[in-house]
This record gives sequence, C-alpha cells and structure tokens, in this order.
Amino acid sequence: MHLLVLTPTFFWILIIILFSFFSFFPGIGDVFGLLLFMAPLITFKRIIRKKSTEQFSCMPYLISLLQCLLAAWYSLPFVSPNNLLVTVISAIGIGLEATYVLIFLIFSPKKGKAKICGYLFVVLSIFSSLALVSMLAFHGNRRKLFCGFAFAAACIMMYGSPLSVMRLVIKSKSVEYMPFFLSLSVFINSTSWSIFSLLGKDPFIFVPNAAGTILGAVQLILYVVYRDKKGVKKDEINESVDQMRTGKLQDGKLVDIQNENANP
Repeated sequence: MHLLVLTPTFFWILIIILFSFFSFFPGIGDVFGLLLFMAPLITFKRIIRKKSTEQFSCMPYLISLLQCLLAAWYSLPFVSPNNLLVTVISAIGIGLEATYVLIFLIFSPKKGKAKICGYLFVVLSIFSSLALVSMLAFHGNRRKLFCGFAFAAACIMMYGSPLSVMRLVIKSKSVEYMPFFLSLSVFINSTSWSIFSLLGKDPFIFVPNAAGTILGAVQLILYVVYRDKKGVKKDEINESVDQMRTGKLQDGKLVDIQNENANP
C-alpha cells in the first residue's frame, strides 16, 4: 500500500491538491501542522506505559520547542504582521512540545534528567536573548529580518534532526526508528507551509519548509527502499542508536553484524 502512495505522480497530485486547498482554505496548514506535532503521541504512550525513555532522544523535541517559540515570536504583529495562522499553530506546538519534554524529564534516569534540564536552559536562554535583542536593537523591517533568519534557522534544524536516524536506516537496512506516518506528516506539513509562504510571499517561511519537503521526501524514499528488508537484529539496532548518540558508532562492527545475518 505504501508503495502505491510513494509514486512521483502521487507527489505532484498532492502538491496540486494542497495548492488548491490553500487558495480557498488558508487554515489547512494549521491542520497539517497539528497532525505533525501530534505524530509522536504513539511514542510517548509507549514511554508512559513502560515508564522508561528507552533509546529515544529528547533532542528533537527540544529543537522543535525552540522552533515553535521563535515561530510564535516571528508571527507577532509587532514583528511580522498578518501571520495569525502561524501564531495559532506555534502556540499549540509550544504546548505539545513542552509536554513531551516534561514527559522525558519524568521518565528519564537521573543523569538524563540533568542533561535535559541543561539543554532546556540553553533553549530558553537562546529564545530569550534573541527576543530581547530584537526588541532593543532592531525596529521595523530590520526586526522582521532578524527574527525571520532566527526562525528559519531553527526550522531547518527541526527538519534536519532526523538525519542521524536516516543514516542509521541506511546502515542497518531497517526502518525500525523511522515511522512511515511521521515521515509522511513531515512531507505533507512542510509542503503545505511552502505553498502557504508562496501565496503570502514570505521567504522566511518558504526556505526552511522547502528544505523540510526535500528531507521528508528523502525519508519516504528510504522507507520504500528498506521497508521489506530484515536488516540487523533489533537489539543491535538499539545498540547502534545508543552509540550514534554518543558519537561512538562503530561502522566496522555494524558491517560485521550485517554480514552475519546475510550468511547464517
């Protein structure tokens, strides 16, 4: 079923449909944005049920929280007028991402809690500093440019956060840690907001979401390529994820594991 969805024709039809929807219903972008923010609910249901964060990383949710904070600030009337839709979805995103981070704080081990608190302090410090500088040092269009660049950079970071998982998919030949519907949500959401920004002629929304569209498409292509392959064992994938996050991924060992599975 997924193979039928991921044909080139599907991509073009989807873009045309989204463009038509935005022409008549501009608020459809908020619907797709909400679906993207709610996509991790299955993951957090698992975390709460097992009372453990397992191998999941809090970093993507911290980056998403920063992106939502900067997007909300950028969309305020005294920075960038006529961006009410961005304000609404950003406010919802702040609430959801803050909830996800809180769940990580509750169920992470003691050492993990300290690390998350440190990263959260950095995120809030970055946002507070940028907001303060934009108010005191910039006015009018310069303030919009300054906040727009900051928002675009954070948005690209958010869409780029799955790159390490994409690398793992290629090496392990498994889509265990790259859910199909999350990748599809990224593609649809970023494509819809790219179209919204073209209609509204806002480059600060278009550039990061265009990058998100490309990254989302790459994730879907990887899913098609590796979805039917057995890959390495689940325990070895978990070990590789842990090593990747600590910067100690042993490429040779993973290759040996793949060879062993290929030649039982």
